[in-house]
Amino acid sequence: MLQRNQLDKTTYHQKYFRPSCWPALNLRFETSSFLDPYIEKNHDQFQLPTEWTKTPEDTVLNYFSILREAENMAGRSCGTVGHARTPFPLAYNFLSEQYQRKLSYEDYFHSFAGVGHTSLIKLFSVPDIKYGIRFFYEIETIEGFEGKKREYFGYYYGFIQLVHEKEGYRISDMSKMEEDFLCAPYHGWSHDAESVVEVKYGGWCKLVQKRYPTVTNGYVKNIYFKGKDGADYYLVFFALTNGTDVEIAQFRKVGNEEWKQVDIKPEEECLTEKRD
Repeated sequence: MLQRNQLDKTTYHQKYFRPSCWPALNLRFETSSFLDPYIEKNHDQFQLPTEWTKTPEDTVLNYFSILREAENMAGRSCGTVGHARTPFPLAYNFLSEQYQRKLSYEDYFHSFAGVGHTSLIKLFSVPDIKYGIRFFYEIETIEGFEGKKREYFGYYYGFIQLVHEKEGYRISDMSKMEEDFLCAPYHGWSHDAESVVEVKYGGWCKLVQKRYPTVTNGYVKNIYFKGKDGADYYLVFFALTNGTDVEIAQFRKVGNEEWKQVDIKPEEECLTEKRD
């Protein structure tokens, strides 16, 4: 498993304690004129233009582009920030009808408390045998300390599911998890893809016969190994800004078969008792 002393000081510091250098992806609206038809309107007083939701990727990129300069920083007194709160009712309409029934507009708006700016820095369509259309995303936000004239950068990641409705694609569910930049780097193997494979699939499941060199493309890591059951496996991980590798998908094939997505749960299937 990966230990801190296995990385030189510079590599360790750059991997875990430096912010993202990825460019923003949510830059589809260059001026604020797109907001003009929606100023001072509630979310239920208009419909989205169909061209904004033609494809799943269009929906996600336009959604985050609208939220880029949305602001919900209570108490900040530097004047108008970005597009202020005008974008929120518009963005809420990107949610499916069922999702809106589960998440009221008020709760949606309050979920952005403290946020003054949002940059989408990673977006990747991921295979999913359960949910259909699904994307992994990572965002970088500028947030304010309540009662203080200071801001900080926050990083979050999660998954977005989409369905087709209303002549376009809508967001049917979304998860959002905070990234830990201080405690995570100091605690164990579970943040490193190669170590996860060795521990969970090798040590716990006794499945790894031979692990091959990791194939890395940007923030995507593919790890291949030969299984003791005679099958070939590869696991997909995404690297977050805080250096943590998140497991995204698993694939298996026997001989010359096509790769098939599988859903192995090492914690549930390979352990008889809970381990840290």
